[in-house]
Amino acid sequence: MSRFFSQMLKATPGVLGILCSVAQGVVASPETEIETANPNMINSTEALEILRNRPQLENYVNRSLFKRKSVTSTFQVTNVSELRDISPTDWTYEALSSLVERYGCIVGYPDRNFRGDRAASRWEFAAGLNACLNTIERLLQENVAVLREDIEKLERLTREFEQELIALGARVYNLEHRIAFLENHQFSTTTKLKGEVLFTISSASGERALDARERDEFNQDLQNGRFTDARRRIDDNVTFGHRTRLNLDASFNGKDRLITRLEAGTIFNLSRATGTNMARLGHDVNSDADLNIENLYYRFPIGNFTGYVGGNSLDIDDIFDEGNPFLKSSGTGALSRFVRRDPITMRGEEGIGAGFAYELNDMFTLRGLYLTPSNDGANPELGSGLFNGNFSAGGQLGFYPTDNLALNFHYLHTYYKEDHVNLTSSTGSGLASDPFLKTPTILDAYGANGNWRINHMFNLTGWVGYGLGRAQGVDEDENSRRGFGADLWSWMAALNVVDVFKEGAILSLAGGALTHTQRVDAITGDLQVPDQNIPYIIEAQYQYPITKNILLTPGFYVVLQPEGNNDNNSIWVGALRTTFKF
Repeated sequence: MSRFFSQMLKATPGVLGILCSVAQGVVASPETEIETANPNMINSTEALEILRNRPQLENYVNRSLFKRKSVTSTFQVTNVSELRDISPTDWTYEALSSLVERYGCIVGYPDRNFRGDRAASRWEFAAGLNACLNTIERLLQENVAVLREDIEKLERLTREFEQELIALGARVYNLEHRIAFLENHQFSTTTKLKGEVLFTISSASGERALDARERDEFNQDLQNGRFTDARRRIDDNVTFGHRTRLNLDASFNGKDRLITRLEAGTIFNLSRATGTNMARLGHDVNSDADLNIENLYYRFPIGNFTGYVGGNSLDIDDIFDEGNPFLKSSGTGALSRFVRRDPITMRGEEGIGAGFAYELNDMFTLRGLYLTPSNDGANPELGSGLFNGNFSAGGQLGFYPTDNLALNFHYLHTYYKEDHVNLTSSTGSGLASDPFLKTPTILDAYGANGNWRINHMFNLTGWVGYGLGRAQGVDEDENSRRGFGADLWSWMAALNVVDVFKEGAILSLAGGALTHTQRVDAITGDLQVPDQNIPYIIEAQYQYPITKNILLTPGFYVVLQPEGNNDNNSIWVGALRTTFKF
């Protein structure tokens, strides 16, 4: 910060006025020999003695600004044309030509603009004056001749700005000490604290969805007169919830990363109100505002290899490339849970475990993982642990032929114990989530995703997933289901339009088929039949950045034929999400 402050002062436009007159008196170049016989010229020894009698800033400004090895906050000008806001018609052009091309003592701002179109303070003038005094002193040491008149003018100016020159050095010196104090008392030398807070207003409307089993029971109750169909209406109450995340990102060598996330929230799970997981928000969390450790994993690179080790909430999408760059984030992406990523191949049993990504070359990257949920991986009891409980294992091949095109192909093998079966990770129909009535199940999932940045304004993304579920034992009624199978499908496509009405604003339209079954092997008389219809979802949203750290996202989504049954009316969800980042 001290370097930036000093160099900003050094880059003053106010120095132009005096340097215009000084530049007119310059008659020598580095190749010019000293002409001691010319009464208008001054001996370099005499000139140096005069300049060295000015207020010395060596202990302050010169040390902190001119003698540092790395200076990145200013841009050294070597030709007037490099200053983009100066043209030959500007009144400053002639002065700049003389200064830059003869003395080289003007320093532009980092954006290459001199900013000579505004008044300069005495502080700015003093900083620029000191810069040119140092430059001329250096030229004299190299035996470059300078007019006596120029030296006399500089001497008078030095006396005029003596107090400012001294005070300038003291201010920089004090600033350096303040920065040193902050560095010595900072939170951590290895860890950065980042935060995200979401405020969400939402409401759902329509009819409570029923799957095949629930609909049969409901119709029976209707016939018996226990209640009317009005009981199925969704209470379309408007709710307000929040989610707070504190991310502690630590690095021990500049390339690795230890990620610790603390989370609390009160955003309601809409499946309880709508009767289906298909209507869930993509950022719901209900911890009663209690703070929990949400993420805890370590990522480290070794050449082209990147390793991952997780102690809690190391997820599949932390290792695999899920595509969907504009909608994958829960805090700034899709409003619905489904649209964020493929639930068949990008969700599963996850939390504790390890993974890797290996960059084969510029076009191909290979990834792999083995994960188990925290309640299994940290549990030593029978049927749990790292290798005896639920788990996910898989691989992905990423293909990146160009900078604007990405394709990924993946396979995921997942095992679910009895009473822990959730093949859709709470995003699909009830039947697709548990097709064999709590029977231990293996799911072999195959999928692909792609993202095409068509140009600076349009982006197209999508994915497809297929899963083959196979029962591994007996169900909750002790009926053998071994060898029974079920097919699961899902897909999604989205169009993102960037910089709509404002730079950084994004309009997104997305739609797809929610996870459903198209084949289920069943015992005779079972209600376990495939979803009768394909459930669809359509989402529209607009991400509008109010400031760099505040994002407003209004939008809605509708679930058509929820639970794969056209007897269920559509469910509409509207939401207004505000994202604060710090």
